[in-house]
Amino acid sequence: VTEDKKTARDDSIWYKVDHRITEGSQNRTPVSLIQHHIQELNQQIEKGSYFFTDIKKEGVWLFNSSKYRLSRVRKLNSEERKQQAERDFGLWIQKAKMFFEDFESNLKKGSRNRAYYNQAAFQLHQATEHAYAAALLVFTGYKPKTHNLSALGQRTACYDPEFLKIFPQKTADEKRMFKLLKKAYVDARYSDKYRITKKELEYLAGRVKKLHTLTRRVCKKRIEAFVT
Repeated sequence: VTEDKKTARDDSIWYKVDHRITEGSQNRTPVSLIQHHIQELNQQIEKGSYFFTDIKKEGVWLFNSSKYRLSRVRKLNSEERKQQAERDFGLWIQKAKMFFEDFESNLKKGSRNRAYYNQAAFQLHQATEHAYAAALLVFTGYKPKTHNLSALGQRTACYDPEFLKIFPQKTADEKRMFKLLKKAYVDARYSDKYRITKKELEYLAGRVKKLHTLTRRVCKKRIEAFVT
């Protein structure tokens, strides 16, 4: 955290720092640097930005000049909360849409090479996760650090029970299908044992489309309710 914008944005400084950390010491723990000036950091904390508030809550001080204090999260008024929800929704539902478009592209290629089906499964997982994230950010302003679709689905259902109907699991086959989607985040990319068919992907895609439609409807209704 720097005192001014110029230092935070001076890549030449951070290149040298990164070089000293990775090459010039005996440190064996991978370190990634993210730099922000104090005004920007405090603005983000005050707005309740989940990324920065998590850092404040969970972070460990390595050095503190004691010149500055970190802000507290302040309660946003209705208009500010609405604007934040609109930004979050626009960003995350767009990402969900893009992942779904990539899924459709790889689904078509799967007829030539089945490896594309696994990639399509991962993208379908991401299209699902990002839709859940959009909903949770609109309702809570917070995105949990998890890729577990079951957990995300349960959380969104707290705000609208219709989310529980997106992936029905009354039958053994429905449970198996959802498990394929859940495992796609890791197994579809890294396990040579992961298998999914075109028919299974098409079924899951139909459910994800319903999720996107529901997310848009529920979120827009919630956003409109912030300011009356």
